[in-house]
Amino acid sequence: MPTYKVAGISVQFPYDAYDCQLVYMERVISSLQQGRNALLESPTGTGKTLCLLCATLAWRESLIPLQQTSQSSQRVTSQSSQRGLMSLSQNDSEEALQPKLPTIVYSSRTHSQLQQVIRELKATVYRPKMVVLGSREQMCIHREVQNLRGRAQNHACRSLTKGRNCKHYNGVADYAKNHPQLGEEPIDIEDLVKIGKTEGPCPYFLSRELHNSADILFVPYNYLIEKEMRRSLTGVSWGRTILIFDEAHNLARICADAASFDLPAAHLATCIAEASSCVDLALARRGSDNAADTSIDPDNFAVLKALLLELEKRINEVPIESELGFTRPGPYIYEFLAEIKITYETVSMLIDTIDQATALLEDEANERTVGAKSKAGGTGTMYRLSTFRDALRIIFRDNNVSHAGSYKVHIHEQSGKDGNKAAGRGNKKGRMLSWWCFNPGLAMEEFSKMGVRSVILTSGTLAPLESFAIELNLAFDVRLENPHVIDASQVWVGVVSNGPSGRPLNSSYRSRDSIEYKLELGNTIVNFARIVPDGVLVFFPSYYLLNSCIEAWQTVTSGPAATVWERICRNKQPVVEPKESALFNQANEDFVAKINDPTSTGAIFFAVCRGKVSEGLDFADRSGRAVVVTGIPFAMKMDPKVRLKREFLDEQARSRITKHKVLTGEEWYVQQASRAVNQAVGRVIRHRNDYGAIILCDERFGQSGPQSQMSLWLRPYIKTYHKFGDAAFSLTRFFKDRDTLGGPLKPSSAVGTATGGHDYTRVVQQKNSTVINFGAATNPLRFLQTTPALSLQSSKDGAALEKSGTSIGGLKNSMPAGSIFLPRHHEDTGALASRESLSALLAADRVSKSSQPLKDVAITAANCAVGSTAGLVHLSGGFAASKGVMAGQRILGPNPSRRLNELQSSGGQASTDHSRPPEASSKPDDIATSYLKDIGSCPCIGPKASNRCKEETEVAVMAEDIIPTDQKEGTR
Repeated sequence: MPTYKVAGISVQFPYDAYDCQLVYMERVISSLQQGRNALLESPTGTGKTLCLLCATLAWRESLIPLQQTSQSSQRVTSQSSQRGLMSLSQNDSEEALQPKLPTIVYSSRTHSQLQQVIRELKATVYRPKMVVLGSREQMCIHREVQNLRGRAQNHACRSLTKGRNCKHYNGVADYAKNHPQLGEEPIDIEDLVKIGKTEGPCPYFLSRELHNSADILFVPYNYLIEKEMRRSLTGVSWGRTILIFDEAHNLARICADAASFDLPAAHLATCIAEASSCVDLALARRGSDNAADTSIDPDNFAVLKALLLELEKRINEVPIESELGFTRPGPYIYEFLAEIKITYETVSMLIDTIDQATALLEDEANERTVGAKSKAGGTGTMYRLSTFRDALRIIFRDNNVSHAGSYKVHIHEQSGKDGNKAAGRGNKKGRMLSWWCFNPGLAMEEFSKMGVRSVILTSGTLAPLESFAIELNLAFDVRLENPHVIDASQVWVGVVSNGPSGRPLNSSYRSRDSIEYKLELGNTIVNFARIVPDGVLVFFPSYYLLNSCIEAWQTVTSGPAATVWERICRNKQPVVEPKESALFNQANEDFVAKINDPTSTGAIFFAVCRGKVSEGLDFADRSGRAVVVTGIPFAMKMDPKVRLKREFLDEQARSRITKHKVLTGEEWYVQQASRAVNQAVGRVIRHRNDYGAIILCDERFGQSGPQSQMSLWLRPYIKTYHKFGDAAFSLTRFFKDRDTLGGPLKPSSAVGTATGGHDYTRVVQQKNSTVINFGAATNPLRFLQTTPALSLQSSKDGAALEKSGTSIGGLKNSMPAGSIFLPRHHEDTGALASRESLSALLAADRVSKSSQPLKDVAITAANCAVGSTAGLVHLSGGFAASKGVMAGQRILGPNPSRRLNELQSSGGQASTDHSRPPEASSKPDDIATSYLKDIGSCPCIGPKASNRCKEETEVAVMAEDIIPTDQKEGTR
């Protein structure tokens, strides 16, 4: 298994790593070493989960003191290790004397995503003690309780365990004691359930027992975001904990939703009915054996009912003068509730009464089903009183009102089916009381208060990173926008501005309802369904537009011709994403069956941005050869929550007296739509050897604004087609080339996969060498190789790599089959031109050395991801000494002669004026460094990177300074 030296840490990786994977691991380790937060974007298919696990666990493992043979050495090592580890936690001196390694809490949105993470952990050599936490619903094996759901299940479990009447619970302690090795091999929820069914211990409480000693915990988001759930993690010492949020692109919305509540009229009416039932039940039990039980005092439930009736009355009395509803600042909620005697002084008693009421209702429901075999969810009623209690906890948390400034109180009339549901208790229209949080950073701020060491957020679609960081109100000093592992031959990205008849494609509100637009879009999809093989995913901005377009395609014809829908069906079997979540699995299975149908030419899945199809599903290979995005999915501006969010951000921007950047309402609005697009297009390329097309069918995608919001890896490939025929021809050729080559190209070089396949220049044969020229926008540091014959030279047009004693023909002979040379856009692009991939040319030389042992790769904190304009490395110790430079100093390139001479003449102190950007120089030598001009824009470097440290020095870059990896075909 390859071992890489990343930021000074030896990382064992299951495969030969791609360049972008090494950069990603370096960013992870850098954040852990510095105790900083990280925001890391890496496209789907780049192996970010595996990189995240290996890097984090390797760093943690590096903190373990080395065992020495002599006792004195052991004492010295122990003392020095303790001093190093004491910085991880300063909560108490006793822990410092016996340091504990940091705990890693790895969270993702769903348990299915956590299952995938645990499968990745099994592929590594790392074996930390681990546990995955789940709910009783997933883990209960009690014959009767496992059939219950929700709070009824929780209450039944607590009742049994409190009286030690559950044999599975009673056996947990002994089983954990007799099996101390449990968790040393990766186990999932299914594994724990299997242990419980075969050997007896309760899986739920067994996982709780294991979490006290676990090195890494796998949990859903709510265990970290919701305070009540977080308190249940009693075995976690937060001061030395690493928090990882995987698939974090929706984290801001999830945090805000977790801190908000809605109370529709129908739910409030149900709460009143439940309180009334409790009064009756308590009266019925007063004369029974439970008379001494104060928890069933009917007077308490009568007071609860009276408060709820008064709340309903107050909501209905609020004056609503327009369709915009009634809105007040967040702190108004305390004034509103104080009028019905709900305050900080009374709320704890009210919450206790609600708990007693729900327990009474659950007891009554369970008694009614005694002796009967419960169906799934039979008595698992979701009592609305519990949701009201949760709302009170959100409002009256922390015994202060400081958080209320991030909220808005909103009351509005419900309409449509919600209004019909809410009608009741004399209301012609139901009203909804909402307290909405517009600052998702409230949840993230909790982690800073708890002293968490590092918070790492990662996903395939976080861009734009700056606005994401602003929304979460957390300092992310380590950031990365990673390139993809694919090359240019594997992806086609086109903006199709016009349809087949020349009409503009634009789904804005001005044109989306016209029949002409719908038919033009339909004819566009008909053509692409014929060109693209196998599976096609078509994303609409909303369900409304999806349904209205399909309706038009099915009913409108042009003369005797078939409808658009009929013509689509001739090429692909259609599936439509249902709005109801319960029906989605059936639709997905239908799509898979149609893809695998040998008698069909493929299937087409019509879906919506932000829907289930765009979130986390894997449409690899034949399942998703193309993604079609029909428009930019802007949210409805007049939606109350959207409107108030924009107003809140604008108020914050106007009132903020600070130099820090703030997010305006319009910026947030645009970027939410952009992230939804990025998430949708991420369905098409799912692994290194996958390929496909991204078709943007809206002329607005051709503008610089929308393109600048797309993921960094995607931008270099975007091409705008103003004529539909040009787009169709180019797309047809793309897929024909794939058929000719038998699939995607598979160059053997990891460097080659990370270059993006653009802005290459000529390979020139000289008398005694071969010179590879780069453009000024290309960073040649990515192509350096470990061979004395290859050197970096400056050039008036950029930089060059020279390979002595080698001809172009000699390189071509050992190149991977099917490789092509991708020239710069202003170079020769003739169809008959001899073309060979520059990355493949460089890879070929390394293919011949593939039998040599794989060397460690030194990737340091200053290294930049492909696509940035700066190339920074650290000098190795030996080379640094030979050049009169201290090891660890930063170096920039190319322009070797002047930089090297400056160092040698000044004893290692460069005379370069760092305050002057390279492109501002009038000296000819500095033209070669123009590609380094915008260091601040590099995604690997924080906002203050332009203020370089004093020891940073610009010198020559030699081949010895960077050791690239080999990526052998067939290792994945």
